[in-house]
Amino acid sequence: MISIKEIWKKIDSQFVRFVLVGILNTAFGYSVYCLMLWIGLSYWWATLISNVLGVLFNFKTTGVLVFKNHNNWLFFRFALCYVLAYFLNVGIIALFTHFTAINQYISGFVATICVALFSFFFQKFIVFREK
Repeated sequence: MISIKEIWKKIDSQFVRFVLVGILNTAFGYSVYCLMLWIGLSYWWATLISNVLGVLFNFKTTGVLVFKNHNNWLFFRFALCYVLAYFLNVGIIALFTHFTAINQYISGFVATICVALFSFFFQKFIVFREK
C-alpha cells in the first residue's frame, strides 16, 4: 500500500501543492470557526479567532509543505500577503458588483481565483523566495 508521504513526494508541482494545502487550510479555518460557534461565541469572535489561528496554521503548512521552508522569521511577510490579499479580494468584488451586473456570488468566485494566483506568486517570490 502506498503511503501519503509517497504520494506527496510524487506531487512535484508547487502550484498543485499550493492548491491542495489551500484546501487543507480552508478546512482547518472553517473547522475552528464552527467550533467557536458551537462553544457559544458570536460569529464575530468566531471569525476573528479562526482567521488568527488560520494564518498561523497556514504559515506553517504553506511554508513547509509547499515551499519547503521552515524559517519562522518570514511570518510578517506572510501576514502582509494575507492583508494585501484581503484588500484585493474586496476590491475585485466591489469592482464587479458596482460597475457590472455580476452579482456578489460570481464576483466572489472570480475574486477567489485572482486572490489564489496573487497569493501563490506573492508567497513564491516574496515570502518564501529562494536566495
